[in-house]
Amino acid sequence: MKRNLETIHLYHTNDIHSHFDSWPKISRYFHTQRQLHNSAQEACFIFDIGDHVDRYHPFTEGTFGKGNVALLNSAGYDAVTIGNNEGITMSKKALNTLYVGADFDVVLCNLTDTDSSFPKWLVPYKIYETTDGLTIGVIGATAMYTDFYAKLGWRIEEPRQALKKVAEQIRHKTDIIICLSHLGVNEDRLLAEECELIDVILGAHTHHLFPEGEMVNDTLLAATGKFGEYVGHIEIRIDADDWKIFEKKAEVVHVSELKSKEEDIQEVNNLIQAGNEALEENVFYMKSPLKQHLFDESPMSSFFGRALIDYTGADCAMFNAGIFLGSLEKGWVTKRMVHALLPHPINPCTVTLDGTELLEVHRLSGNESWPEMEIKGLGFRGTFMGKMIFERLFTKSDGELYAGNRKVIAGESYTLATLDMFTFGFFFPSLKFALKEYHMPELIRDVFSWYGMKRDSCIPPDMRNARYKQE
Repeated sequence: MKRNLETIHLYHTNDIHSHFDSWPKISRYFHTQRQLHNSAQEACFIFDIGDHVDRYHPFTEGTFGKGNVALLNSAGYDAVTIGNNEGITMSKKALNTLYVGADFDVVLCNLTDTDSSFPKWLVPYKIYETTDGLTIGVIGATAMYTDFYAKLGWRIEEPRQALKKVAEQIRHKTDIIICLSHLGVNEDRLLAEECELIDVILGAHTHHLFPEGEMVNDTLLAATGKFGEYVGHIEIRIDADDWKIFEKKAEVVHVSELKSKEEDIQEVNNLIQAGNEALEENVFYMKSPLKQHLFDESPMSSFFGRALIDYTGADCAMFNAGIFLGSLEKGWVTKRMVHALLPHPINPCTVTLDGTELLEVHRLSGNESWPEMEIKGLGFRGTFMGKMIFERLFTKSDGELYAGNRKVIAGESYTLATLDMFTFGFFFPSLKFALKEYHMPELIRDVFSWYGMKRDSCIPPDMRNARYKQE
């Protein structure tokens, strides 16, 4: 007996991170595929699974992420969920206004205001209906960075529990349930084992790639890696007589295989130019240049070290020289220059340590392999770690370590200003469990600019009036 089958097409991206080099091809591909499926009277949906926004790119920074939303609009996305880059590298005000004007749904069930109410810009689930009456429930969740979200004024719920709850809530309203999961591959596998109601999990966050998907029980997992190198396509075939899934399969398409046009390069360059123009605003004036050095202390590192201590009030500071992606010459420093110098979505953090812990951190920082180590992730957008730099933490001639004017001894408490990337336990295990205060929504470049503006002595008297007049 011949089956009467209906076909549903799902296209998806994840972890673009504002890598726009292939965006013109991706957008054009989605429009072509939608037209193709529409002409065949087959349903088509396009989803993004978060971290489309990344403030390392001048277009994203200069448009406060709204440029990314415009790109998603123009490509015809139906729904997205957010990643940690949308969620915790932007202020609450910026996130609350990010999706104003979006032509797509933001589906997210585990983020609320502190009073547990959902903000206006998201929905905990969305139910779509095909022309033949098939209902598709879409749910979504993002990774649980509890401390960061709390500091920004949000409440984040454990995502798997939240997803299972909403899946149960809509199970009788839908024929298919699709999950937009910015949780990571291990969490996706656990979710598939725990919740048989979900038919497809579109994954993200850990930048994993499933060229042909992965089946966990009866749930299909799919993911496209990172940076727009691939786009994903899922084909679901439904028995139209009883609305049961007959077949589901996943594939990825490498964007290098997609057709290019001559104007693509100019389109990408226009985004960079638009971002740089938006950031071309004077911030402060430098009386002398700030040179950087990857493998040694420098005027740049001294400036930033003083900025961290002044901003946080900590006893001492620690950071790596690799965060500086250039030097600054004498003269006006613009937002564009500061962004190019420190593009990382990294927050400053104050850590309270016992003397024994601080001694151990100082010892570990002397690892000779670290300066030439290439770092990927953790918010770092440079290449090499570079030398570990300390401000007001030094060894005297007697061989003892001092934090400011205090000798570092066991049983005493000290505050260390550092970068949030060092508090996740990958380099310094003790910092993961120490008492911490994340300074948010400020990024390290905001601290750099704040200190430059604060130092009135940097501005020559004959330039001050010109500056204030311009601003």
